[in-house]
Amino acid sequence: MAAGIDAAKGRVLIPMDADLQNDPADIVRLLEKMDEGYDVVSGWRRNRQDVFLTRKLPSMIANRLISWISGVYLHDYGCSLKAYRSESLEDVRLYGEMHRFIPIYASWAGARVTEIPVEHHPRTMGKSKYGLSRTLKVVFDLMTIKFMASYQTKPIYVFGTFGFIAFAVSFLAGLYAIFLKLFHKADFVQTPLPVLTIVMFAVGVQFLLMGLLAEMLVRTYHESQAKRIYAVREKIGFKGK
Repeated sequence: MAAGIDAAKGRVLIPMDADLQNDPADIVRLLEKMDEGYDVVSGWRRNRQDVFLTRKLPSMIANRLISWISGVYLHDYGCSLKAYRSESLEDVRLYGEMHRFIPIYASWAGARVTEIPVEHHPRTMGKSKYGLSRTLKVVFDLMTIKFMASYQTKPIYVFGTFGFIAFAVSFLAGLYAIFLKLFHKADFVQTPLPVLTIVMFAVGVQFLLMGLLAEMLVRTYHESQAKRIYAVREKIGFKGK
């Protein structure tokens, strides 16, 4: 998918699976919907011709989760029959198996995203590469999507939060250990609280240092490539720029 996007020269890109389950006649309908002002038009296999338990049900659950986490609400992320304006994919970089999330990346870049129902035929050629085994991969991808959506430009927020939680646990464990020592004459070696205090303090320091390191990496990433942290659809009054 990434190689195809990089090699494509047209104003509109339309990927499609090669297993003949999608109908090429729907391409016209995708383009007609795009003419209404959308940048991404996603196909929705409303009457999907696949096994319910192993294909349709996991897909329904995954689509709900992806929509909820990303904020881009589509019924069928797994349908590869989609239409993209080429400019909406200029800054999209695919890693691992993130191709199913292209509409999300495009939306983050300011693209207008919608979907239309498309035909879906029973499989007659090829063999499906998807199944229940990919559920775990989808979960990992969702974690990546959530992190990128919320903390891509401010990773210190997530690392710092976990760091302060660790400090809080360390502080409470230390206080309780001192309380037991003073009022119950309990020796420190009789309870794991001192060890917990030291370990959680060290964990908190590590989280904070990781957050600071991540902040440096994010700034290096954006500044070295002159990569903006925002997207502009249209400029008004910027003559000659």
